[in-house]
Amino acid sequence: MAEKLFLGVRAQRSAFWVLLALSAVIAGAGVVADSVATVIGAMIVAPLMTPILGTAFAAVLAVRKQVVASVVLVVGGALVVIAIGYVLGLLVPGPITADTNSQVAGRVSPGLIDLVAALATGVVGAFALVRSDVSDTLPGVAIAISLVPPLSVVGLTLESGAYGQAGGALLLFATNVAAIIATGTAVLLGYRVRAVAQASGRPVGRLGVRTLAVIAGFVLLVSVPLGIGTYHVVQQERTVAVARPVVERWAAERSWQVVDLTFERGVLTVITAGLPPVEHAASLRRALDEAGLVDVPARLSLLFKGSRELPADGS
Repeated sequence: MAEKLFLGVRAQRSAFWVLLALSAVIAGAGVVADSVATVIGAMIVAPLMTPILGTAFAAVLAVRKQVVASVVLVVGGALVVIAIGYVLGLLVPGPITADTNSQVAGRVSPGLIDLVAALATGVVGAFALVRSDVSDTLPGVAIAISLVPPLSVVGLTLESGAYGQAGGALLLFATNVAAIIATGTAVLLGYRVRAVAQASGRPVGRLGVRTLAVIAGFVLLVSVPLGIGTYHVVQQERTVAVARPVVERWAAERSWQVVDLTFERGVLTVITAGLPPVEHAASLRRALDEAGLVDVPARLSLLFKGSRELPADGS
């Protein structure tokens, strides 16, 4: 395990950086092209899982020098992927943001459910590490944990000037890292790795409560913004759920059709389509107020249907 995770051999380190750079290019290209298959390919190639699990392994053995070395690899690798994503953004005309790209949209608004999934995936990764008979699951773990794509999104959105979205993608990466380290530490302690290391004559330091507290604190730290994000999502969904029947009833009474209904950045946006004329929007405002959405600002967009013949005779 030490030989696999600590990358002490020069050939291991060079392979790590080459694979990381290639996975960053693949992930960045996949995000730009909005290609799920390409992004999945980058997840499989990405080697970031190794130093993250190495951090957990070093923490369990209480070898401070190796903990620092693994953390430096994780942070340095993350910066490299972000930089490659930023450069790819310079080569692409137009911004790459959540408004126009589903790969970006899926990674800039993490919630508590992402932490739950990351914790479960981290357990599988650590379990596959200590049990050679289930090591075949590691490619699936790499796909599930998604480490490089969020960092590529950070670089691309930074270049596009969408700093809030970049922060959301970085939070997703931090969530995955925290989950892997926490669950990896728990699984390795459960499998008595320290005792095995001592029996084999490997240096093992004193594992103090402070180390475990720092790991738990890292998870709690990312949980706060994740919880806030989840609360906002729940509020958005609740607002849309309350507004939808009101808007649909209002539109149906005027023979109009609801094209889209969203609640973002504190504004309820209603897009409807139909034939003119249409009553003044004040009636919709009154209907929303009666449904209990008095404090929710709304924006109504009317799309007029219809067609005109354009003959080709020059007239």
